[in-house]
Amino acid sequence: MTALEIAVQAPAGAAVALAGGADRVELCAALGATGGLTPTLSSLEGAVAANIGVHVLIRTRPGGFVYTRAEVTTMAGDIAHVVHAGASGVVIGALNADGSVDREATAELIAAARRAGDVDVTFHRALDAAADPLEALRVLAELGVDRVLTSGGAPTAASGLDVVATLVDADTGVQIMAGGGVRPDTVPALVEIGVDAVHLSATTIVDDPGSTGPGGGASHGLETTDPTVVAAVRRLLDR
Repeated sequence: MTALEIAVQAPAGAAVALAGGADRVELCAALGATGGLTPTLSSLEGAVAANIGVHVLIRTRPGGFVYTRAEVTTMAGDIAHVVHAGASGVVIGALNADGSVDREATAELIAAARRAGDVDVTFHRALDAAADPLEALRVLAELGVDRVLTSGGAPTAASGLDVVATLVDADTGVQIMAGGGVRPDTVPALVEIGVDAVHLSATTIVDDPGSTGPGGGASHGLETTDPTVVAAVRRLLDR
C-alpha cells in the first residue's frame, strides 16, 4: 500500500493528519516562507504525543543545500536531539556546488541518526536540485538512505512524473516518495507509477487574528492542515 506522509508545522497538524489516516508526518517550521526549517523540540514533543510517527526536517536555514562544516555539525547535533525527543525519522539533504550529493556531509548526518536510534533517514527535495537525480539516487542508496522525497526535479510531482517513474524503475532499494504540489487529483497517476509514498502539506490558510507589527514580517494568514484534503488523499490511496 502507498504510504501517506503529511508535512505539518505544529502538534495540531499532527493530530489532524492522524485523524485523516496519514501514516506519518514530516514536522518542520516556516514551511510556506522557507520550504521548511528544523522545528522546536517542544513542537516535536507535542507532535509525538499525538501518537503518530514523526519525521523531523533537519535544515538550519533557508536557501540552497550546500552547507559549511559548521552547519553540518549543527545539523548532526540537531539529529541527536530530535531522536532522543521521540522522532522516528529525520529528513536531511546536502549537495556540492556542482549539484552532486555531498557524500561526506550526508554520511555524517546518516551516522548521527544511526547513533541516536533506530530511525528512518529521508533525503529531501535537495534531490530535485541535483545535477543528475538518478546518479544522486544511486549514491544515496550506497550511503544507506532509506527514502527520498522528490518531484522529479520539476515544480510539482505531477509535472515531473516521467523522472519520478525513472527513479522508481531504478529499483535501488531506496523508497521513492513523491512530493511537491501533490493534490487529490494527482495522486492516482503517482500511485500508478509505483511510488512508495506520497507527501503533501494539505495546507489551508486561515485569518491571522493579530498584527505582526513593524518587527514581525509580512503576514498573509496562518498556515494550517486541512483535514478534508488529508482524508480525500487517504480514500484515494485505499482504493
